[in-house]
Amino acid sequence: QVQLVESGGGLAQPGGSLRLSCLVSGSALRGKSMGWYRQAPGKQREWVALITWFSMTNYTDSVKGRFTISRDNGKNTVYLQMNNLKPEDTALYYCNSPSRPWTWGQGTQVTVSS
Repeated sequence: QVQLVESGGGLAQPGGSLRLSCLVSGSALRGKSMGWYRQAPGKQREWVALITWFSMTNYTDSVKGRFTISRDNGKNTVYLQMNNLKPEDTALYYCNSPSRPWTWGQGTQVTVSS
């Protein structure tokens, strides 16, 4: 059973930064694209960013130029650097494989507020 452990969330002021991490158990990350997703209160989960095995990236329009997804395959970890945070970025953030999702992890809460 693959485990996904997200961390790094917290409270940030508008304009601030946070760096999220996603640890993937075992060797499950090998060869896989990975995505970050988020779910705000009362809304459906939405895709935020994607990184392929060869580190090609793509982002939803609302975070382009502010968020950066990266990966360290040796550490089985995917990151999401979030800069210039806005209140509308407030959500529970998750990672998963976009093509064949595993069981979702607990997520990490990001709250952007002054």
